[in-house]
Formats: sequence, structure tokens, C-alpha cells
Amino acid sequence: MTKKNATVSILAAILLAVISAIAVHFAKMLCAPVTKIDNCRIFIHESDTRESVLRMISETDPSASTDGLRLWMKFKDTAIRPGCYVIPSGKNARDITNMLSSGSQTPVRLVINSVRTVGQMAGSISSQLMLDSLQMVRCLTDAAFLDSAGYTPQTVFCAIIPNTYEVWWTVTPEALMARLIKESEKFWNASRKEKARQTGLSNNEILTLASIVEEETSLVSDMPVIAGLYMNRLKMNMPLQSDPTVIFALGGERPKRVLKEHLEIDSPYNTYKHTGLPPAPIRFASIQSIDAVLNYAHHNYLYMCASDKLDGHTNFAATLTQHNINARRYQRALSQAGIYR
Repeated sequence: MTKKNATVSILAAILLAVISAIAVHFAKMLCAPVTKIDNCRIFIHESDTRESVLRMISETDPSASTDGLRLWMKFKDTAIRPGCYVIPSGKNARDITNMLSSGSQTPVRLVINSVRTVGQMAGSISSQLMLDSLQMVRCLTDAAFLDSAGYTPQTVFCAIIPNTYEVWWTVTPEALMARLIKESEKFWNASRKEKARQTGLSNNEILTLASIVEEETSLVSDMPVIAGLYMNRLKMNMPLQSDPTVIFALGGERPKRVLKEHLEIDSPYNTYKHTGLPPAPIRFASIQSIDAVLNYAHHNYLYMCASDKLDGHTNFAATLTQHNINARRYQRALSQAGIYR
């Protein structure tokens, strides 16, 4: 072998060694776990880029090694789909790229609380999902869409049972409503249907009464008693005379106190003027208030007044005379506490 050939052979060997080292280095980068923490959770919007996704991973797990992931994502040149992704520790660049490009997202827990208005419901839902609150409001008020599901903008309060649900973070308003309506149907199991039948009220009427009970108290222990009081009035065809229904009928900003002039409002929701239940719920009712109506307490109470202990409880009475005594005690307690209503 000539000196020139020997030099070429040595250079070739060195080049091969360098290439092999680089290949091994990149192979290690691509095969090495990207994240160190267990279940690194990221939320990808439609506007996110590869770089913003890499930044999210690094911000969620400062110990993450994203160089291999950056290289593989660029090499594959695949689109990244929006969603909530939970990246288990030990996943490499190829695994994660496949996850993000295939849309293999993880469901999120959607917590739906009992709220008063459609706007509040839309705001709460949109704050937890990749949804615009205006889109959700439209879905909750779209007469044609609601009609196809058996509801109206007034009875939409019956379509959603406040609870915790697992849903896709990228779910559309229409798909979410379809899911929630299905969950509402499942809520009315055989036991609840039978209890509703025994009350003589329809499911929507149960929800309507539950919404009134929920406005009357936040104490779960008082709910069945209040529900029983209203059931007594319904059976006697006696006006419910519920201040929350009048407040709902007034609309807009809630008055601090219901005055005599408010009781004159001409509305089917004014239960001082009209007997029976209002035509629809006045808010989204919680499971606690719904079950309180289904399991209402049997007693002879017809009147109620806030407790003079000012502890949030309610004093009940079977006669107007006793109710007036309770009311005077309550007013006296307010005066002694320096509270004027």
C-alpha cells in the first residue's frame, strides 16, 4: 500500500468513526426519554407551533431533554393536532411525535357546578376546555339546536346535570351538549324515575322545584324540608310565594331585597301571582337539590323564615301565626346584629 493510499484509508476510517459517533449520538437522542417527571401534561391549541410545544414541555418539566424531539419532529415534518396530552415518563422522541401527530390525547375532567345563568355556565365550561364562551352561549340558546334535542332556551336548565365528566379538551360545543344531554338521561335511572312518579311531578317539574330549593338555601340538610314545604303548597293549590322566582322574573341585576312592588310583576315566574310551579327552572340545579325534592321530607309546614340564629338555617311553621313569630324573631336578631334589611 502506498503512502497516499494509507493516508486515504486512515482519513476514511476517521470519517467513518466520526459518522458512527454522530449516528450513535443522534440515536441516543432519539431513543432517550424526553421527560423526567411522570405524566407531563400539556395543552396544545390550533395556533401552537412545534417550537411552542417544545417550550410547553420544557416549562412543564424543566429537566426535559427536547433536542431529540425537535430533531425528529423536523425530520418527520408532521402536523401536530390540538388537544390535551399527558406524556408518560420514559417516552422518547418518536413516541411523543406519534402521539401528537395522531391526536392521541387524554380526556380532561370537566367540573360543572350549579350556576344561575346560561352565561355563567358557558363561562365555566369554556374556562376548562378549548372552547370560546360565545360559542357555548350560542349552543345553549340556539332554539333550533335545542329543539332537536327536546329542549327550549327556557328548559335548557334541564339539559345539564352539574357533575364531573371526562371529555376531550377539544370537544365542540354541539358534541359536548349531546354528551351532557345523554348524561342527563342516564341520571334519571330507574330509582329516580320511580321517586319522581311518586311525587306526581315530571322530571322537568322536579328540576324546576329543585332550582327553587337551591335558591332558598345552600344548606343540604334544609333542602328536603324546604322541598316538602313546597310540595305541601302544591298539593293545596296554594301559591308557592317564592322570592327567588320573582327575582328571576325581574331579570337583570338581582335586587338586594324583594319589595312589595316587585311582587306585582306580570310573569309566569311570579309565584305570588300564579299557583303551581313556574314554566321552567330558574337556574341549573345541583344533584343535592334534585335528590332533596325526590326525597322530600313529609311534614305539615307551609311557611319558612330565616333562623334568628343567623346561621343560614331556616325556621319552619305550620301556621301563619307561628310564622309571624319566627319572622319577628328574625328581624329582632338582625337589628341586634346591626343588620338592616
